[in-house]
Amino acid sequence: MASSDTNDEATQIRISGFGGQGVVLAGVLLGKAASLYDGKEAVFTQAHGPEARGGASSADVIIGKSPVDYPLVTHPDILVALFQEAYLKYRPAMKTNGTLIVERDLVQLREEDARCARLPATRIAAENFSRIVTNTVMLGYLVGKTGVVSREAVEQAIRTTVSAKAVDMNLKAFAAGFDRALYGEASDE
Repeated sequence: MASSDTNDEATQIRISGFGGQGVVLAGVLLGKAASLYDGKEAVFTQAHGPEARGGASSADVIIGKSPVDYPLVTHPDILVALFQEAYLKYRPAMKTNGTLIVERDLVQLREEDARCARLPATRIAAENFSRIVTNTVMLGYLVGKTGVVSREAVEQAIRTTVSAKAVDMNLKAFAAGFDRALYGEASDE
């Protein structure tokens, strides 16, 4: 795992988007997977604008082997941007050599980021499940690309967090993102 400013064994993760994309739930699932099912230490914080939907939103998770001594993400090791404003706002703070993952259809990259990980998570969700699980598709991709937590831990977090009627769809959406991370995105062009 990448090093953080506050804890040598911690990884700082910021998932960013706009209200209604499920950014906060993705952060909750990631933190719960780490702390309850992978035996790691984790801290979760969230930020959002005053709008219920459509405003900027971010979920910050710090995951480490030992207790996290500072709960705020300052320089993300991993940044997920689900829309343009999030990319523009949070990209400058990302660590050098950090992992940048963006929503391919909603984020226009600067030239220096052209080789980052890109996934059309919204399209994958809409075409196979429902747009409502875009966050879970992207969470699967994040976990598959980085290995910051185990697949099994996130699957267990989904089972114990989302409503019973939505568990199956969220597990499938997570698997779709995870598999894209492992087996490539050639079909996403």
